Amino acid sequence: MSLKSWYEANVMPRLITCACSQGQVMKRRSAVVPLARCDVFELGCGGGINHEFYDPAAITSYSGIDPHEGLLDSARAAARDKGWTADLRQARGEAIPFADASFDCAVCTFTLCSVDDPAQVMAEMRRILRPGGQLLFLEHGRAPDRDVERWQERIEPVWKPLAGGCHLTRPIGSALIGAGFAVDQLGEGYTPKAPRFAGWMEWGVARKLQ
Repeated sequence: MSLKSWYEANVMPRLITCACSQGQVMKRRSAVVPLARCDVFELGCGGGINHEFYDPAAITSYSGIDPHEGLLDSARAAARDKGWTADLRQARGEAIPFADASFDCAVCTFTLCSVDDPAQVMAEMRRILRPGGQLLFLEHGRAPDRDVERWQERIEPVWKPLAGGCHLTRPIGSALIGAGFAVDQLGEGYTPKAPRFAGWMEWGVARKLQ
């Protein structure tokens, strides 16, 4: 196994899980994930970080995908601890292995930054949502301030291989609107105590247009 493969299999998932479960990040999750209702799908469910915020009484079924099998093991364990029967599969967001109009709600937290083709992933999430379904999102991405954005552009080529393909410069709300969602922004801003180049977040509800 090459050093790169070893890093991606053993180190990178732990680093990402740690970074994505810091206090301020978890505070943002707690504002978004409890809104999930009925038949729920989670994109990038590996690690099971969001499980503590789901309201079991509001959820009929829970499914999800993640490309990393090791992280899926943690997600399955978290589902068992919650008493859920969960359908969690190893897959990528560009080809979600569920039928059209399968879900009332999709949850996407800190995932669109690292997918290969965000437009295709968003199209797939529209496909699996029922008419009027909603996508709950919490993502970091392109900052609105040009000085921060310039630093994001400089740092991104070095950042991506260290952070599992994470992009710093991808737009969030505007990309969802372009993908055919109506976006209700619940909040946006820089994460306290985080480097500004990696700290811009947007979160809200994106509704599937008919």
